[in-house]
Amino acid sequence: MAAASGSDLSSEMEVDAFRRLFPLNFHERHLLKSIRPDGRTLGKARDTIISLGAVTSANGSALTKIGCTTMLAAIKLEVMTPTVESPDDGCIAIDFHMPPICSPIVRPGRPAEAAPVVAKQLSDTILSSGMIDLKELSLVSGKAAWMAYLDIYCLDADGSLFDAALLSAVAAFSHLQIPVVSLNDEGRIVLISEDNGGGKLEKEPVNKEKRKLKLATIPFSLTCILHKNYILADPTAEEESIMETLVTVVLDSSSQLVSLYKPGGPVLAQTSAIQDCVALTRQRLKELQKILNEAISDMEVD
Repeated sequence: MAAASGSDLSSEMEVDAFRRLFPLNFHERHLLKSIRPDGRTLGKARDTIISLGAVTSANGSALTKIGCTTMLAAIKLEVMTPTVESPDDGCIAIDFHMPPICSPIVRPGRPAEAAPVVAKQLSDTILSSGMIDLKELSLVSGKAAWMAYLDIYCLDADGSLFDAALLSAVAAFSHLQIPVVSLNDEGRIVLISEDNGGGKLEKEPVNKEKRKLKLATIPFSLTCILHKNYILADPTAEEESIMETLVTVVLDSSSQLVSLYKPGGPVLAQTSAIQDCVALTRQRLKELQKILNEAISDMEVD
């Protein structure tokens, strides 16, 4: 028995060594059997978890996990003066953070190269999808509106960063509660805390009660790797590092295409491959809608 366990251990060490020395060969051996080293089929995404209300001090927050990739999103609302061009619109500012804890390739004191790219992609996606009507963030026309600061922290960067970041942003906005505010005698907006909500107010509240932000449509995304004739959904960091051609498809909740993002890579994206990526994203969209709806329902029950 001891000899058998010893041989098992040595064969495991050989496999690990082969994986480190020849990572592409190691993965391609799996691809020939239409399987991946973590046991997934090529088109399957990793297990996904959404937890709402992860940051109690924020107006809206969520923790999301896709496999090991972990994101924490928090939204803080502040009152701002709207622009002259858009007197009835609020504003959204998005920041994406990759602290050294999230990945061995992120060095202390140096900003992660991926961070501004993901932040820009998030901003473009959230604004172009039409998810949020900025007029929903207006308080007093031309005088006051909400500025929503969305900060997303990557706690573990194990591939498909944009997908996990977008999911955390969507979940945080689904959880967001807009506080009750009133105008004081100087015409300034003041927050009405819940403990003095029962007292007499100098002025009628601008919004009578805490309210959820109406989301017109929700964008969901799936990143795929194109490698030779293979398409791998929801790649890990290891897969991304050795098979460089990525395609990210973003669809809204009606399965309409919001954006298609291909940042380069050696493999040309044929029309048929793109269509396959879109089909995989449609399947993924249904999974993510279900997970998000369950998280919202659990929050309402609590």
